[in-house]
Amino acid sequence: MHQPYDTSTHPAPRAAFTAADAYTLRTALDALGGVRDLDALDVACGHGGTVTLLTGGGARRTVGVDSCPDRLRRARAAASGSAAVEYVLADAAAMPHLGPFDLATAVYVFSHAPDREALHAMFRGIRANLRPGGRLLSLVRNPGAFPRVDWSPYGVRILDRVQEGDAPLLKAQLLTEPPQHFEYREWAHADFAEAAVDAGFTTVGWQPSRTPPADPARDEAYWSAYRAWPVSSLMTCTA
Repeated sequence: MHQPYDTSTHPAPRAAFTAADAYTLRTALDALGGVRDLDALDVACGHGGTVTLLTGGGARRTVGVDSCPDRLRRARAAASGSAAVEYVLADAAAMPHLGPFDLATAVYVFSHAPDREALHAMFRGIRANLRPGGRLLSLVRNPGAFPRVDWSPYGVRILDRVQEGDAPLLKAQLLTEPPQHFEYREWAHADFAEAAVDAGFTTVGWQPSRTPPADPARDEAYWSAYRAWPVSSLMTCTA
């Protein structure tokens, strides 16, 4: 399974879409009252960027799950000395029981489900780890932009769409130096919602991407153009 982009590894300054993602997730967590004294799960945690956000907010226990041993090694090294953080090697579509948790976060992981069966398995695994009333906050890629919209000013470029399997395969680049190639599935938001309901989530909602305050490098016109067709949306589910 292809690993979603881990924003914690992107060199400063952040690509615009990752800055918007981080701002969207932080403001959503704040709107829920923060994470202090909550048990939190981060799925496909990468090098631990979202785990750091959760622990920094005062989460009582934070578990990061990822399928790559090297990413987990680096995440553990960065969290050295923090007793409230655990890292577990596991695939998002074969989630072990690690909870229960009050909150789960997932950044782009569902877009990397290779087929519908894996997509539904991801949601079931997360739901099984949440307490009743627990929340899932997930940044998910928006479908339908390519080839009409150019995301390259915001740090990512879609190169091609291949019609195959249960969802089209998109080939893309992160516009780093040098560019990093990656692939993901262009699932519709309705596919995500269907999988969430099938997994037992009682509510499914959507929030648009939010953008940081304008500054000299990225003024309001820049962010306004991004909000017209952003890379991601925030999916919110209640167990």
